Amino acid sequence: MSEAPQNAPLDDWVTRLADEAVAFAEKNDTPVKVASGISPSGPIHLGNLREVMVPHLVADELRRRGRTVEHIISWDDFDRFRKVPKVEGVDSSWDQHIGKPLTRVPAPHGSDAENWAEHFRRELEGALADLGVEYTGISQTRMYTSGAYIDRVLHAMAERNRIDRILERYRTLDRGESAPEENSQEAQDASDATSGAAEDADGSGDSGYYPYKPYCSACGTDFTTVTAYDDASTELRYTCRCGHEETVLLREHVNGKLVWKVDWPMRWAFEKVTFEPSGVDHQSPGSSFAVGKDVAPIFGWRRPLGPMYAFVGIRGMAKMSSSKGGVPTAAIALRYLEPPLLRWLYGRKKPNQSFDVALDGELPRTYDEWDALTRKVGGEKAQPGDIAARARAASVLDTATGTVRELPLTPRTMPYRTLASVVDITTGDDEQTLRILGALEPDDELAGLDPLRPRLDRATAWVNEQMPAEERTVVRAEPDIELLASLGDFEREGLRLLLDGSGTPAPEGLGRLEDDWTLAGITHQVYGVAKVQRGLGADQIVKGDKELGAAQRAFFVLLYRLLVGSDTGPRLPTLLLAVGAERVRALVEPGA
Repeated sequence: MSEAPQNAPLDDWVTRLADEAVAFAEKNDTPVKVASGISPSGPIHLGNLREVMVPHLVADELRRRGRTVEHIISWDDFDRFRKVPKVEGVDSSWDQHIGKPLTRVPAPHGSDAENWAEHFRRELEGALADLGVEYTGISQTRMYTSGAYIDRVLHAMAERNRIDRILERYRTLDRGESAPEENSQEAQDASDATSGAAEDADGSGDSGYYPYKPYCSACGTDFTTVTAYDDASTELRYTCRCGHEETVLLREHVNGKLVWKVDWPMRWAFEKVTFEPSGVDHQSPGSSFAVGKDVAPIFGWRRPLGPMYAFVGIRGMAKMSSSKGGVPTAAIALRYLEPPLLRWLYGRKKPNQSFDVALDGELPRTYDEWDALTRKVGGEKAQPGDIAARARAASVLDTATGTVRELPLTPRTMPYRTLASVVDITTGDDEQTLRILGALEPDDELAGLDPLRPRLDRATAWVNEQMPAEERTVVRAEPDIELLASLGDFEREGLRLLLDGSGTPAPEGLGRLEDDWTLAGITHQVYGVAKVQRGLGADQIVKGDKELGAAQRAFFVLLYRLLVGSDTGPRLPTLLLAVGAERVRALVEPGA
């Protein structure tokens, strides 16, 4: 069982925010309740995941302290469908649904979900289960259409003039010189990060200010304008772009919602939220979080503690937007990263620090860093912060049992890049993979591949789905006769040393390649050739010899060309071990 992180240093951001969350809740004489808001308007990308992981890590820290904390996720599925994203199974016919609630838009072709919102929500729900995130999900469609908010909607309409005056102060600020220009990078980043709610109209119009937006009962969209409202009878009249006009009783109307800058603070009060982070787009001057400070008291509540979180990017890709196709989601990331590693990436950076998730060729480095942390925590010099970081990543406090639950991790760890190289070379053949990986650590017998899972499965998926075709390793079927014939005496001697040795046994010299067919033995052989050719011992440690370094690189390039027809490839010792001694000899034998 992982050690609970109660002893993390005071400058640890999770500990600090947990302390602040408790202080805020106690000051307001209410339990700690943390919240996230997710709009399933398209693929819910890794930037949106920070909306969930920041409050989750704070809640988990407090649960480990023995506190009762509820984490709610509001599924903003009653939001309007703003634009058609470029995702699989969707075409231009979805344009007709713009302006409808997300739960009344058809799911993409081929999906068995009942609607658009459910399709994209379900993918994240599966990922959150894998990540160990415990929460209570709240559908805003269900809340509005059930009438749960009717009293608060009526209250907002009764206080519309007061709300309008508050918003006018911020509208003036938005029109001021301090607002970012429309085409600035700051504005573009904010636009890309948001689901769109932050950009919603605030309810103002030519006929007056009304914070309620009905969905048209004829065409189903929110291209509607409230033209009149009577406080005594609650009669509300609206017109729609489609030409429909209607008068409804607001006290009975459940086919509409408050505008975002009023809806959000209303829900803070309804749910009694005390902690909810939000992105840059919601915290700029005049935005919903800033406005909420003054609107929340109208509903009898205070704006919760709300740290701002920065962007999460993908290495080698532009800023993510859920309205654009091909954006990495948590489910996609978990195809290549074990859940504790993805949790760790979100836990090791302060919320206001941006970071990248590497799913490209840098992904193995993430595993290397995680393995280094694991070794450090297992040693005697681990700092409290290291112990806390790994514990938060690798385990969660299960409220059902009151105990710390470990998340699945690979029992026997091998470097991710090694696993990926072997899978690449063997094209995923289990028998060959086991043969090669078993030879890597001959003193620790590997009877099967299960101890290497799920890391091996993640590496396999990464090789098959993320590795560019030009970087795949394809071992030659036949020797490169032309290249072998062109070699000079020095290169031929190097190849003979590799295969047949120097006549002097290891470690000073080189034996036959097959004599020590282990990763260590092959490494000694490959790196020893250039040394022996310079009159040095094969195991001699040489530092700063540029000529030796150049000779080794030239020999490595020659081997790569003979084996895989390229100047580079997987680590040579691993490659040779994978190819096998007989085939290596057939491909690099210099001949007479």
